[in-house]
Amino acid sequence: MSKKQEIILAAREVIYSKGYQSTSINDILLAAHIGKGQFYHYFTSKYDLGIAVVEDLIKEWDQELIKEIFQSPLDPITKLNRMLERTLVFHTEMENKSGCPIGNLAIEMSEHDETFRIKLQYIFNRWISSLEDTLQEMVNKGYLSPNIDTKKSAQAIVAMIEGGVLLMKNQKDIHFLTNVLDVIRLQYNFSE
Repeated sequence: MSKKQEIILAAREVIYSKGYQSTSINDILLAAHIGKGQFYHYFTSKYDLGIAVVEDLIKEWDQELIKEIFQSPLDPITKLNRMLERTLVFHTEMENKSGCPIGNLAIEMSEHDETFRIKLQYIFNRWISSLEDTLQEMVNKGYLSPNIDTKKSAQAIVAMIEGGVLLMKNQKDIHFLTNVLDVIRLQYNFSE
């Protein structure tokens, strides 16, 4: 792994736990175990690094969620259950329950910076579109009613997951998220 990537990963962790605006360059220097000279060798500013963090998150989500799950040859119900399981595993493994890295940045930065907003919108749109396609696969295979609006349903599922993560973060209780995932499975017949 390159030094630049090490700095991005260290910054991701700090931003994830503190938020972008509350994170200082000194926080990043400490987390990455580097000096200012090394920081400025790779990034022109905290903003430049913040955009690199968002792009790194997008790359990870694009690989792990879109390519490995939604674009796989799996049955649509398996795809959807893997998406939900990925969500649960990520948040179960996180001891501090800091929420969704993409969702946190969207809430914090969308009103304040158009570049952040557009980059974050991109991954949400990819997620919703992939989910919509998978729900349509379920309709085509007779798992769901042909009357279902797959676009609205995909948007609702993402909103439910992100809302469940937000409540889990606020309440410091994983059950808020597991309850939402259970409702999604039941409502959309995701049980295998």
